Amino acid sequence: MPVRLFPALFVLLWATGFIGARYAMPYMEPFLFLTLRFLIAGTILGVWVALTGNAWPGRRGAMHAIIAGCLIHGVYLGAVFWAIHQGLPAGMSALVVGLQPLITAMIAGVALGETIQPRHWAGLAIGFAGVAMVLWPKLSIAADGITPATVTASIVSVIAISAGTVWQKRFVGAIDLKAGTALQYFGAAVLMGLLSLVLETHQVTWAAPLAFAMFWLVFVLSIGAVLLLMILIKQGAVSKVASLFYLVPGVTALMAYVLFGETLTHFQLIGMAIATLGVALSTGQRRSAALPSR
Repeated sequence: MPVRLFPALFVLLWATGFIGARYAMPYMEPFLFLTLRFLIAGTILGVWVALTGNAWPGRRGAMHAIIAGCLIHGVYLGAVFWAIHQGLPAGMSALVVGLQPLITAMIAGVALGETIQPRHWAGLAIGFAGVAMVLWPKLSIAADGITPATVTASIVSVIAISAGTVWQKRFVGAIDLKAGTALQYFGAAVLMGLLSLVLETHQVTWAAPLAFAMFWLVFVLSIGAVLLLMILIKQGAVSKVASLFYLVPGVTALMAYVLFGETLTHFQLIGMAIATLGVALSTGQRRSAALPSR
């Protein structure tokens, strides 16, 4: 597959994660589900590394990969899933997470020396406006789940994935892709496992939708989409890669429309177009002053 198609494929696959979570959450608590998901994905990638003879990183590199994994996968997904499980409307959570490209750009400017052109800042702002339009009809401001704890969890999640993306670019870029991602999942699994032991009851309702969701989220998301994300981070400026997340809510809304019969208004369609324009502006091909990854 041509490399130029990777961004579109990543957005398409990443958007299915929210659909998979919708299938899984009625049957298993979030931290336990994520623990199992990360363990399975990490084991598959670890076997893949062994079979292909790829090298595992040294202690220092392994620790950087684990830190990136705890941020990108553990804290980010754990906080999002917990907030939604506590009643925060998914649209509200997605709107907060929609700040990620802006936060990532700011962190990358400081930590990586990436120069963000004015047109790119404009693109990031326009993209967020488009995301807000897509999600606005789904927001329920009066929901009981909007509490200081759930809003804080959403804010923590967006800071975590933004910082983790920059950490990945800065410290993990030189590590073998499969080995580094496997270590990320093992680190995130330990974090989620500890939270599950402390906070959850471990009650599971075994059902076909749960099995399907686990299969899909492990193979399509944790292996397919995440490996694509790591490739994109390695090849490009993290601020530009992060802007792709603006397209995810729109694609997810289209999938929910087809699969679950959810409404899709003209206002949302206009928002999708605006988000796409924002991504086009923020991923322009002007040169970036990003430092090489180490």
